[in-house]
Amino acid sequence: MSMRHGTSALHKAACLSYKRNGQARLFSLTTARPQEKVGQSENNDRTTHFGFETVPQSAKESKVGAVFSSVASSYDTMNDLMSLGIHRLWKDHFVRSLNPGSNTRGTDDIQGWKILDVAGGTGDIAFRMLDHATIINHDTKTSVTVSDINPEMLAEGRKRSLETSYAGTERLKFLEANAEKLSMVESNSIDLYTVAFGIRNFTDKQRALHEAYRILKPGGVFACLEFSKVNNALLNGIYKRWSFGAIPLIGQLVAADRGSYQYLVESIEKFPTQMELRSMIELAGFMVPGQGWEDLTGGIAAIHKGIKPLS
Repeated sequence: MSMRHGTSALHKAACLSYKRNGQARLFSLTTARPQEKVGQSENNDRTTHFGFETVPQSAKESKVGAVFSSVASSYDTMNDLMSLGIHRLWKDHFVRSLNPGSNTRGTDDIQGWKILDVAGGTGDIAFRMLDHATIINHDTKTSVTVSDINPEMLAEGRKRSLETSYAGTERLKFLEANAEKLSMVESNSIDLYTVAFGIRNFTDKQRALHEAYRILKPGGVFACLEFSKVNNALLNGIYKRWSFGAIPLIGQLVAADRGSYQYLVESIEKFPTQMELRSMIELAGFMVPGQGWEDLTGGIAAIHKGIKPLS
């Protein structure tokens, strides 16, 4: 897999290589550091955030479910509003940076990758992954399972899949599941775990990261695309004014649903910083390439990656 990353003068790098389908992969990895305990208080006091509201952990799942049941049919519109329309470019870049699919030219032994796209109900990332594997890497074996806790989001994904060549094939499957409890997925069975604009809605993010670690093969990759913290004061002021002033109002006018859009902008504000999420990924056991993340559009969104060690 192709992993793009920057270098950090503050940390030493180690090299890890592994083989998949006979091809060596090489990554630059940050050595282990003291871990920060991030997000633990939510578990200890059995409460968590639902936007700016503090709620019992047991209540968050149903509250988030109600939000996404409400916005499932207008999911693209929601992301257009949240990202000023740039989310499509971010998703394209995310997929290209992962380079899914085995390069099959001159190769007879083709196994393909097993990809799990978590919180991917509408199939937006899955379809891009399969297109990239097929068109760029000439790989017709790589498969994606789209997992989501919300049946309405999965229904939207199944409907959209009918417009692709992957519907009804072994290359595309849908799974209703909680990212924190993936007991139906075998340990050490997945090559690539992706989650795009989903992890901030998880009740127990750290538990979900540990589950990702469990199901990935040694050498497998965790990759997350999520709204993050803007690193420019001027841009941050403009973006927050847009987020809190305009998006809920537009949600009311376009979807007659101000509350769901209010939650979504609040969930971004409450999400961990880039450094905090990196520490959570390390705490789950992953090795982190480079600084651990890539900011997009000044940090409005960021890509985080982690690699499960070989041993």
